[in-house]
Amino acid sequence: MEPAGFVVASDDGTRIHFLDWDGGPEAVGPRPAGAPGVLLLHGLASTAWSWTPVARRLRRAARVVAMDLRGHGLSDAPTDGYEPDTLAGDAIAVAEGAGLLSLPGHEGAAGSLVVAGIGYGAIVAAWTAHALGDRCAGLVLVDGGWEDLAAATEATPAEWLAAIEEPPEVLASMDAWLADRAAFDPATWGIDEERAARAQVVETAAGRVKLAVHPHALAASVRAMWSYDPSAVLPTVEARLVAILARDEDGSRAARLAELARRRHAAGRSPIEVVTFPGRGHNLVRHEPAAVAAAVLSLAG
Repeated sequence: MEPAGFVVASDDGTRIHFLDWDGGPEAVGPRPAGAPGVLLLHGLASTAWSWTPVARRLRRAARVVAMDLRGHGLSDAPTDGYEPDTLAGDAIAVAEGAGLLSLPGHEGAAGSLVVAGIGYGAIVAAWTAHALGDRCAGLVLVDGGWEDLAAATEATPAEWLAAIEEPPEVLASMDAWLADRAAFDPATWGIDEERAARAQVVETAAGRVKLAVHPHALAASVRAMWSYDPSAVLPTVEARLVAILARDEDGSRAARLAELARRRHAAGRSPIEVVTFPGRGHNLVRHEPAAVAAAVLSLAG
């Protein structure tokens, strides 16, 4: 099964691209009562294709849509609009345009909506769940979305951007780029992972590659990440919440989750269910797709 690509205009006119794993609302018709909808948000400098291992596991049980965040993939890259409300508005426009949610003033599309994100996408997912209120049934945070990054990293956005810059040898050619991505976890490398890796870069006439995300959009996205205050957002989210945690050598990340769980309890919200993979790296969508899919479906009932 291959997804179909669509574009929807956000409130400010920015065109947001998404992949629909059922061919779009006209192809499948209205969802049956109770059938869940799932909106997937990728990480920084990535694209909707990164969610393919999870989407393939979800599509038989849910309507699955993965979007390109603004400035990424095939979405527009405006010079502004990287604030929480606008980023959440993009995601809601995709959910409504794909038929996962009813349009305002219309009878609702049946079923629940689960929003899931990894890294930067987890932050945008949290803002989206907050904005949706009771229109969102579940929020899945994949190795991100519960940390104050300024405090956790003790770095400025510019310093962090410099630290994650790809080495020149990795960008020397498409072959070098793909070999580097494959080496992260050879056991999970395949056709889907290669396509996701290719979507992250653009090959130049000289044979080198560069990140497909526009530099101004990358910098603006990182500034958005640094503006995120999980203690102000997550206790207000009405949806049920699952957090999937990768490596945490000193236990500090789990401690932050525990503190947020206490804040949610004090606010009368549901607990945070935590799933841990202490031996795994950040990209759990690639490393543990079955577990991520299971977490999404656990909230879709």
